Amino acid sequence: MVNGEKLAQENVEKKMNEEIKDAFPMSDGLTWDDIYQRVIYRYGSPHNLAHIKEELYKLEDKGEIIVHHIKPYNNPMEFQSLNGLTKKIPTTKLWQHKSCGQCGHIPGYPTSVFWIMNKLEVDYLDEPHQTSCTGWNYHASGASNPVALAGVYVRNMWRAYETDYFPLIHCGTSFGHYKEVRNSIILEKEIRDKLRPIMRKMDMDIVVPEEVVHYSEWMYAMSKKAAAQKKYDVSNMKAAVHTPCHIYKLVPEDTIYDGEVWQGRRPAAPSGTVQNFGAKLVDYSTWWDCCGFGFRHILTEREFTRSFALFKKVMPAVNEGHADIFVTSDTGCVTTLDKSQWAGKAHGFDYNLPVLADAQFGAILMGADPYTVGQIHWHATDVEGFMRKIGVPVDDYKEKFIQYLQDLREGKAEPQYLYPKHRKIDFYLTLPERVSWYKKQGGQANK
Repeated sequence: MVNGEKLAQENVEKKMNEEIKDAFPMSDGLTWDDIYQRVIYRYGSPHNLAHIKEELYKLEDKGEIIVHHIKPYNNPMEFQSLNGLTKKIPTTKLWQHKSCGQCGHIPGYPTSVFWIMNKLEVDYLDEPHQTSCTGWNYHASGASNPVALAGVYVRNMWRAYETDYFPLIHCGTSFGHYKEVRNSIILEKEIRDKLRPIMRKMDMDIVVPEEVVHYSEWMYAMSKKAAAQKKYDVSNMKAAVHTPCHIYKLVPEDTIYDGEVWQGRRPAAPSGTVQNFGAKLVDYSTWWDCCGFGFRHILTEREFTRSFALFKKVMPAVNEGHADIFVTSDTGCVTTLDKSQWAGKAHGFDYNLPVLADAQFGAILMGADPYTVGQIHWHATDVEGFMRKIGVPVDDYKEKFIQYLQDLREGKAEPQYLYPKHRKIDFYLTLPERVSWYKKQGGQANK
């Protein structure tokens, strides 16, 4: 009898494990905490991603919206999203949706992305007519409205569509924000009806990309190819990673996962990029927590932000993970984790953990100039110390950079560009014939 009960219990457990494996195919040996977290994600959105995609293509068939499809010439790679759906990541012919904060506070961030693309011979368009996503306005003050937010999103997506380059979003906030706006456009007819006449006044229509893609997803997709060109060994370096909240907590089911990264239990990027470049990923107890930026309280309670960044992120990464470097993949996260540590130093908490974006991390390892490309002189933490550990000739680069700046002042040198000025200018002013409602008649648009 005892043996029979034991056998029955074993059968139940076996059946349960089979069902768990079916439900979560990317991971083995999940704990109930993992399952609970993933189940919350799976059912956390009122409309899951499969439903959103289904409605997207229905609207396209009705002619209500234009879908910007990923084409074979975008050389897409496929990954699994949180709910098991396939997400396509285009790897070339990319329209760069840059970040306000990156360009303003961490200029080595976008330049590292472009530099890596140059090294990998990726075709891209650095769009000069892109606007802000206005995510700061929305998340920090809540002062906008759904139609205005949708208008900004569609206006930028139209620009990408008419150039035939697929949009790649640099900012994590823009990425999360655009996923939410996309869903609202698809699900809310009232928004579409109010938005359409506004766009047509600008000779545009409602364009929604097939996928909303963050640059860190592209970085992960290309990281093995990029790592093949690395110049420095980081196998002895311990890297803690912070995955930005707005990337995987806003519309969480629309972010890529990979069984090779944390057994598929955490987002593939940027952890997988760091891993593929050869550094040792280290865990720490507060990996889930915000970096401290949080939008509203960075404006109203900045000392809370600085304290949170130090006590809830930097200190655990050092004390628990013994990290040599902190890598993340969003504007506010790099800024907060890097530029909050001086406040701790003033109170005797001198951790000075170097902080880099994944693109900067990758570019430096591939041999990019850490000053003209990585622009580490904008950072407040000891990035130079990290580079010395892995063999980067910091003093040589610094001397060369200082001389370059002096030559610029004296008119002896020209500014260095990552691509020819006004690249692809012929695409900036194009008007595609594929937009059915737009007809040129006597120089006027017939709407």
